[in-house]
Formats: sequence, C-alpha cells, structure tokens
Amino acid sequence: MTADSPLRRAAPGIAMAVAVLAVSSSAPVVVLANADGDVPALAVAFWRNALAVVLLVPIALVWRRAELRALSRAGLRRCTVAGVALAVHFATWVPSAVLTDVATATALVSTTPLWTALFAVVRGHRLPRATWIGIGAAVAGAALATGAGFTVSPTAVLGDVLALIGGIAAAVYVTAGQRAREELSTVGYTAIVYTVAAVGLLVVCLVSGAELWGYAAAGWAALAALTVGPQLLGHSLVNFALHGIDATAVSLLLLLEVPGAALLGFLLLDQTPPTVAVPGIALLIAGVAVALVGGRRAAARGRTAAAVGAREG
Repeated sequence: MTADSPLRRAAPGIAMAVAVLAVSSSAPVVVLANADGDVPALAVAFWRNALAVVLLVPIALVWRRAELRALSRAGLRRCTVAGVALAVHFATWVPSAVLTDVATATALVSTTPLWTALFAVVRGHRLPRATWIGIGAAVAGAALATGAGFTVSPTAVLGDVLALIGGIAAAVYVTAGQRAREELSTVGYTAIVYTVAAVGLLVVCLVSGAELWGYAAAGWAALAALTVGPQLLGHSLVNFALHGIDATAVSLLLLLEVPGAALLGFLLLDQTPPTVAVPGIALLIAGVAVALVGGRRAAARGRTAAAVGAREG
C-alpha cells in the first residue's frame, strides 16, 4: 500500500466508523454481560484501561522500543496530559450519571466538540462558520435525543458539573492526542496513555473505596468485552484516526455514539428509543454532516486560494 493510495487515505475514516460502533457497544455490553451490576462503575473504568495495558505494553516494548526511546520530552508530556485527561473523563463522567440523571449527564458530556473547537481557536486555528453551526446543532440534537431535563438540586448540580468536566477532559484527550500522534505510532501512544489513565484511575478507586476484585463471572466477562470492544477497538482506533483527522472532527464523529447505542440497544436488548429521541438523533446527524462538509469545503477553498496566490506571486 503506497503512501498516497486510496486505502491509506480512507484508513482514518474507516477507523472512525469502526471506533464509533465499538464505543456505542459499551452500554449494551454492560447490560448484557453484567446485569447484576456487581462491578463498581469506577472499577469498570480502571479495569478496561488496565487490561488494555497488559495487552499493549508488551507489544509496544517489543515492536516500538526504538520509537519510545526516541520520544521527545514534549511528546511524553502530551501523552501524559492525554492519559490524565482520559482518567479525569472516566472519573467524572461515571459518577455524574449517578448524581444527576443519565440523560442530562450524557447531554453535558456530549459538549466535547464545542470545547475541542475552542481549544483549536486558542491554538490559532480559524474554524469556518459551518463548523460552529454544525457543532451547535449536533450538541442540541444529543441533548434532545437523550431527553436531558436538567433537574435542579444540589446533588444534580454537582453531577451536572462533573459531566461538563468530563466533556472538557475528553476534548483535552483528543486535542493532546492529535499532537502526540505526530511522533508516535498508535501502539506506542496508546500504551503510554492507557498506562497513565490506569494509574490515575487506580488511585481514584483506592481513595473512593471501590472494590477492585471479587466479581462474579458475568462481571469479568463484561470487563473483557469492554476492553476488547470500546477500549481496544474504540479508543485505540480513535487514536489511530487522530493521525489523519482533525481533533474537532473526531470529537464530532464520536457524537454518533448516541444513535449507535440506541440502535444496538434496539437490536440486542429490544429497547425502543422514546419518540422524542428520533428528531434529536436526526438533528445530531445533520449537525455532524454540516460541520464536516462545511469544514471540508472551507479547507478546499483555502487550498485553491493558496494555489492561485502562489501562481500569481
């Protein structure tokens, strides 16, 4: 496969399609394999990272040793930031769904594309108007699709804040990851990031008193499925795609987890989404399409203008 082959150009997009499907399977897998709920939510976050580390680190040490040795301090710092952000995302998003209602928590954590776009602006990137319109529509569609109600109470407000922090942390994760992937392969990058995240989540579990073992067989089956699916196929393919797709576009595409989870819930669990979710999902998908197509057209116009300017110069 040549450097400019159609398959290589399409690889990031294919990776994101598989990643969205894998991440969408997270909630249905938990329901199917761990109906008794004997694994604490924070422990789920720890084990899916820790088990991935057990699989990835030996591979990275054997096949990517030279790459890891050559990693710059700046690159290591970006990987560490991404790993800490991933741990913060899990550590805030998981309890937020308990403190506030799941719909509201999902809507607030789905603001990730907005924060990713703002980070891009801070870094000096100018985003086209279509991207902002699409982000707004997609985030609004996610809120409508999940049925967010924004209940007001001290506990619910705390949960809302944690969910919002989870969305911001996810934006930091993909933004730092895009920079780190400039000098690391997917295996090398994910090995470092998952290790940092696992260590951070282990500390959180120990401080909070979350049980880390003694689960039923169904609980371990759920952890294995979450590690293989949402973690290794999902997050790892997202990290692969970051080498060819902008972080803002990646965070937008991840919003498709909402309709993806609804579809898998219907197919695997016979759960029919509420009627209000249908227009929300339609708005979400339309928003993602507007942002991505608008961004691509703006980039094409920019390249054309640059080429014209170069010829005239």
